[in-house]
Amino acid sequence: MTQDVSVDISLGWWRKMVEIRLFEEKVQELFMQGLVQGTTHLCQGQEAVSVGAIGAMVPGDYLTITYRGHGHALARGMAMEPAFAELMGRSSGCCGGVGGSMHLTDFSRGLIGAFAIVGAGLPVAVGAAMSAKLRGTDSVALTFFGDGGANIGTFHEALNIAAVWKAPVVFIIENNLYGEFTPVRDSTPIDDLADRAAGYGIPGRIVDGQDVGAMYSETLTAIERARAGDGPTLIEAKTYRFRGHSKSDPAKYRPEGELERWKERDPISLLGGKLASAGHLSAEDQQAIWAETQIEVDRAAEQAASAPYPTLEEIEDYVYAS
Repeated sequence: MTQDVSVDISLGWWRKMVEIRLFEEKVQELFMQGLVQGTTHLCQGQEAVSVGAIGAMVPGDYLTITYRGHGHALARGMAMEPAFAELMGRSSGCCGGVGGSMHLTDFSRGLIGAFAIVGAGLPVAVGAAMSAKLRGTDSVALTFFGDGGANIGTFHEALNIAAVWKAPVVFIIENNLYGEFTPVRDSTPIDDLADRAAGYGIPGRIVDGQDVGAMYSETLTAIERARAGDGPTLIEAKTYRFRGHSKSDPAKYRPEGELERWKERDPISLLGGKLASAGHLSAEDQQAIWAETQIEVDRAAEQAASAPYPTLEEIEDYVYAS
């Protein structure tokens, strides 16, 4: 566990990662039942990145995420029921059922956008950060994006202007080794994407994305730097998704044994093992929490599925200005 982090915080991280894991497994189940339309992009295996990094935020900070953002929304405090309802297109969803799987958003928590367009959240986060700076507040913006997003033009534009203006923003690459179906090394000439920070004169940090405490510590340092007026940081979290890119991807492009090796570093098991070794969370306690959380997940999904679909009038409110 990270130094200076209480046992209660570590236990909270572990519970939240379990919640996210079971939420995503339930999403897959609901999709197979025809209750989730469109597509889904799940984050099993990457839970430590969102839980650790978002754990370093405070109320008033801003957040932009990608279409693989269910875990980030839950880590920021979104309840499961409105998240499930949004995925199922129900009126009780966090966006009234009109956003769907790729657009979980909640302004009350500073979650100002989940973007289906690769890289689109980066300049939005810079804008939010600059709005805070111009208004004289100490709010910081975090933006999460994948390794593929580091090859998009907005990545370079956002880092450049953020560095010039010393915007209070933290850029977090979730490098899960694949941009959709393409290995990073087939599309990018370097192994460490954080090296690109040097071109903009800002810190570039590499962190073990399977270690929630490491993610928290690195992000906290970057947030404190941004809040002090010293500008942005680029963090590259080395992580891995246990499922394919989306619901239709069996991930047969992965080398034999790669998934199994990464599952040996499952972020939930890593933290659970540390807590158990320290006498804070026995194997029996962990099993009980998994079971309790599964009941909560099932209940939230059932309640969400019972909500009505939005009316045409409600949908029009999100399309046309009044």
